[in-house]
Amino acid sequence: MKTADNHLVIMAGGVGSRFWPMSTPERPKQFIDVFGTGRTFIQMTVDRFKGVIAPENTWIVTSASYADIVKEQLPEIPVSNILLEPCRRNTAPCIAYVSWRIKAKNPKANIVVAPSDHLVTDVVEFQRVIKSALQFVSETDSIVTLGMHPTRPETGYGYIQANLYEPSLRNKEIFHVDSFKEKPDLRTANLYLNSKEYLWNSGIFVWNVRTIVNALRVYQPDVNEIFENLLPFYGTDKEQEMINQEFPKSVNISIDYAVLEKADEIFVFPADFGWSDVGTWGSLHTLAAADENGNNTIGQNIKLYESSNCVVHTTQERKVVIQGLDGYIVAEKDNTLLICKLEEEQRIKEFSAD
Repeated sequence: MKTADNHLVIMAGGVGSRFWPMSTPERPKQFIDVFGTGRTFIQMTVDRFKGVIAPENTWIVTSASYADIVKEQLPEIPVSNILLEPCRRNTAPCIAYVSWRIKAKNPKANIVVAPSDHLVTDVVEFQRVIKSALQFVSETDSIVTLGMHPTRPETGYGYIQANLYEPSLRNKEIFHVDSFKEKPDLRTANLYLNSKEYLWNSGIFVWNVRTIVNALRVYQPDVNEIFENLLPFYGTDKEQEMINQEFPKSVNISIDYAVLEKADEIFVFPADFGWSDVGTWGSLHTLAAADENGNNTIGQNIKLYESSNCVVHTTQERKVVIQGLDGYIVAEKDNTLLICKLEEEQRIKEFSAD
């Protein structure tokens, strides 16, 4: 495997505002610094691939409305590698577009597809797993998804079922997928946790470009045809115009439904590298460093008294003093201050709409 053949695709078109008021439809989660480290989620995603995949082989697929934010936060990525979707059509059209775009440049490319807004804490192990998976797909006509060993009965993730006692012949850490499971209820999630045959679906995929385009041809010919027919325009001044014209004609479908649940040569690489999709303030509460009272504070001038189990995110240099709260979110951004019970954070979307 030539490392020059390795490419990274980061899907960054999401519009989620679950971290409101930090995140908004204009600047969604992938473009904010939730942990107060000075790096946004999408910047941390690119960072963890340094030394594995070069910037010139890194592709960002995002909404046209986020083009300027991507250029601002990732100046090392060539502008020609920032692909702009004119509308939202889920992950299968996104992947079909970027796969054909990469194939036009390098028909031997091995590709990692990653979300732009997840957390990885053990970057050394993450890179080892990615390198091993890239080697595997360079030698086989296989699709590999990274599966995380579950640590709790999580109802917010999809699951992968696999026989983890019979590894593939070429790589002893990779196993054939038996089935994909939707987000379960709590009882089913407990069964998955106890069975040892189920893994969380991280949404990180690895494949060779020939494998994914052939799978799209077989299982989603209508979607594939749109982007294969645009081969003459990729890398030219007409590319964006043609994408704006043809992209909206694609059906709205995820790559899971479109390909993964239909194809045969689907494998999973079970891994442990401190992964989380950090989807809520509550998940941040479990991941960020906490004081002796279970409080997470992200900001420079925060004082808590007689308070416990709170998440306080105030990074705009104001002095913040809190007394007597238990289990609350306190978050500030620009001219908005949120104070909300952690157990009721599902209502944040309701609040942010007012």
